[in-house]
Amino acid sequence: MVFEMLSSVKSKGRMDYCLPKVWLEGWYRGPSRVEGEKVFVDPAVFYSYLRKWLEENKIFDAKVGESLSLQRGESSREWIKRAVLYSSLVRTNSAYNHKGFGRFEQDDVLGYRESGTFLKMTALLPHLKKLGVNTLYLLPITESSDVFKKGEVGSPYAVKDFLRIDRRYHDPLLEGWHLEDEFKAFVQACHMVGIRVVLDFIPRTAARDCNLILSHPEWFYWVKLEALSSYAPPKIEKLGFCQPTFEQMRDLYDLPNVRAHLDKFSQDPSKLNPQKWHNFVKDCREENLIYEIAKHFGVITAPGFSDWVNDPQPTWDDVTFLRLYLDHPITARGKVGEEQPPYVLFDVIKASRFPGEKSNSELWEYIASILPQFQKKYGVDGVRLDMGHALPAELQQMIMSNARRIDPAFVFIAEELEPHRAAEAAKAGYDVVVGNSWWMLPRFPDKTYEFFQTLSCNMVLPFLAAAETPDTPRVAVRREAQRLKYLLPFLCAFSKNGVMTLNCGQEIEETQPMNLGLDNDACGRFTLGCDDEFQGKLAFFDHYVLHWHRTDLIDFLSELIGIRNQFLDLITDGQYKPVYLSWQDGTICNASYWTHDTALIVLANLKTTASNVSVLLDRTLGEEIEVEKVHSWDGAGWKQENVSMKLDCELPQLGFKLYILKFRRVNEV
Repeated sequence: MVFEMLSSVKSKGRMDYCLPKVWLEGWYRGPSRVEGEKVFVDPAVFYSYLRKWLEENKIFDAKVGESLSLQRGESSREWIKRAVLYSSLVRTNSAYNHKGFGRFEQDDVLGYRESGTFLKMTALLPHLKKLGVNTLYLLPITESSDVFKKGEVGSPYAVKDFLRIDRRYHDPLLEGWHLEDEFKAFVQACHMVGIRVVLDFIPRTAARDCNLILSHPEWFYWVKLEALSSYAPPKIEKLGFCQPTFEQMRDLYDLPNVRAHLDKFSQDPSKLNPQKWHNFVKDCREENLIYEIAKHFGVITAPGFSDWVNDPQPTWDDVTFLRLYLDHPITARGKVGEEQPPYVLFDVIKASRFPGEKSNSELWEYIASILPQFQKKYGVDGVRLDMGHALPAELQQMIMSNARRIDPAFVFIAEELEPHRAAEAAKAGYDVVVGNSWWMLPRFPDKTYEFFQTLSCNMVLPFLAAAETPDTPRVAVRREAQRLKYLLPFLCAFSKNGVMTLNCGQEIEETQPMNLGLDNDACGRFTLGCDDEFQGKLAFFDHYVLHWHRTDLIDFLSELIGIRNQFLDLITDGQYKPVYLSWQDGTICNASYWTHDTALIVLANLKTTASNVSVLLDRTLGEEIEVEKVHSWDGAGWKQENVSMKLDCELPQLGFKLYILKFRRVNEV
């Protein structure tokens, strides 16, 4: 299917399709016109060369609608431990000003779609393969809402239709093609070159105007229209910023401001006036439904908010919670009468800890049916389950069981940021957690050292070893960024239990964050020059084009990941040992991995001054060995070292070194 898609791009007879030069590096040999970092091509010719690249680089003839594991006959989920994951928001990752002049337009005057599409994501595969990526994690691709949006475009997490792909990902160059087929072809292309595709799945919330409202208004929470202007989570003065215990939650129901909050809720419109609702559904157009409901019934879906008490962030006005239980939570027993309309409070939205007794079984069945449809239609390989830890355990299990019944190797990533909760995630059936490397690694030396030497080594599950994420500041704006941009990926590549993870734009030293959700503040959105059209824009809510340009970081990451892949068996299956150093003050990150005759030794200096340190090999392994060969790598090529039982290492400020040893155990018979 993908070959047919690439052959369907019609020639315009002119080279006016502008692309970033870095997208074409190393593989495109067709006619072009180069202007600095821009290349102008005929789109039909460009995609014909992409077809040739796929034919030359494919590993096998991938099928449509089957995961990579199913096609290979694999049932193990261990592949995630060997992944190099690249997180991508399609509409941003593959966006570009294709006319090559003026300002960005979603659809430009030449007829090109400048926002991201699956066709252009296919064009990024040579770049991703050069980096060494083997797993592509796509932020939500489902149809998002244009209602209550926080920027120019709706958040991808405000899901309007759980089963429909966002129409904006269609590329007008593919005249006559259906969007679903474009995504099928893209996944097929990824599988052809050995890249798995992991999606984001949001089972707890939906857009305020989700299409399910017309058929199931009882699956949502409703507030009176006149109460909307004052709607917010109640402040609890006697508690700080926390998640309440069962007893604390019970006490909250007695507070006047909590009672006032409950009074803002209403029954759903079908219960307010059943006959009027019946007539409304027959005549309502889906795109205007929430406004029409407000107009005719005086109610509206309740905005979401955090399940933490006294969270300073405002309400989530673009999303609403799905009603997972048909009764009030057990914490409200004896506090709230049956006449109270369904409501949103800290316990309601943390159903994993504060469940009700009557599960909304029809909704649960619907939620658990979504992933199998994406698996059978597109052949995706896994998901990150958004806020899965807040779901009832039974619903989590339904989601996982349904997916793994189709594909036993289907991976689930837990949105669990606290490392100590990895054990709970493992028990729930997850394969990997997000973790907090993105927060600890940039905070050198103390937190970096603690994470690399202690937390990562004691993780029950693998974690995403990431220097930045779609929710955090970019590495390129961190303190000492010019050195951290190399050091942090190095630590991610060789951390114990780490799944190396890159964020789209990291490789080109993008400075603008995609969102301000983690470790950031309102000022964090202003990292660009005043004359940059994307200054202040956030990719989660606005159109945004990455500042594509050639960087040596691309080559560094490509080499680093290549080395990691070369020694991946040693990293994942070798014996881990902390390195015995001549001195240690908590500023030299270290790790070593050993097999019967090979060792990998990792050193990184977390100080802003140079350090000299020696590795004592016998004491590191704990037995006598005879070293036969030593090579080192510090980002500037491999170097042969003198054979010795003591490796004397000079580390520059925030520098690193990797040693590969061939040795013989003295006591070996």
